[in-house]
Amino acid sequence: QEAEERFSFLETQRQDLLASIEDTTQAIREIDQVSRQQFLEAFKAINAYFAESFQTLFGGGNGQMRLSDETDPESGIDIVAQPPGKRLQNVLLLSGGEKALAALALLIALFRYTPSPFCVLDEVDAPLDESNVDRFTRLIRQMSRHTQFVLITHNKRTMEIAQVLYGVTMEEPGVSKLVSVRFEEAAPVAEAPKEHDGHPHSGTPEPAKSARAAHAS
Repeated sequence: QEAEERFSFLETQRQDLLASIEDTTQAIREIDQVSRQQFLEAFKAINAYFAESFQTLFGGGNGQMRLSDETDPESGIDIVAQPPGKRLQNVLLLSGGEKALAALALLIALFRYTPSPFCVLDEVDAPLDESNVDRFTRLIRQMSRHTQFVLITHNKRTMEIAQVLYGVTMEEPGVSKLVSVRFEEAAPVAEAPKEHDGHPHSGTPEPAKSARAAHAS
C-alpha cells in the first residue's frame, strides 16, 4: 500500500511536469509567432522608409533591405543599393561616401519608424560632399517639423539651416568658450546699420571661429 501511494504521488508529479512543459512549449510557439509577425511588419515598414530616404539622399537610385533567407526571418538582413547611374550591388561594395550616405538613409528610416521628439546627430555629414550635404539638410529641415534636431558639425552648409547656433572656440590655450547665436533674433540687428566714427557698421560683431557647432531645428 505504501508503494502504491508513493507511485501515485510520483505519477501525479510527472503529469504536472508534463503539463507544465506543454504549456511552456505552447507559450514559446505563440511568442515566436507574434514576434515573427511583428518583425515582418516592422521590416516591411522600415524597408519602405529606407527606399524613400535613399532616393532623397542620393537624388535617385534604389536601396532596399532583403532577408538572407526569405523563409527564415532570423537568417540575417542584406542591404543592396543602386546609386544613380550604377548597377544594383551589396552595400559593402560602395565607396566610402556612398556607404555613409546609405547608413544615414537606414538610420533615418529606423528613426521614422520609431520617432522621438529629440534627435542628436554627431558629424554625420563629415564624409558627404556639397551636393549630398544639401540633400541631407533638406531632409533634416523637413523632419524638423516634428522632431528637434541637435547636429554637431563643422560644415557651414549644415549650420545654415540652424535656428540656434552654438560655437565652441578657444581664445586661450586649454580654455574653451561657448558662443551662441539665435538667428531669428540676430537677423534684425544685423540688417540695421549703425554709425560709428562716421562709418556704417553691422550691428553684430564678427562671430568667433568655431571648433564645433551644434544647432537645433
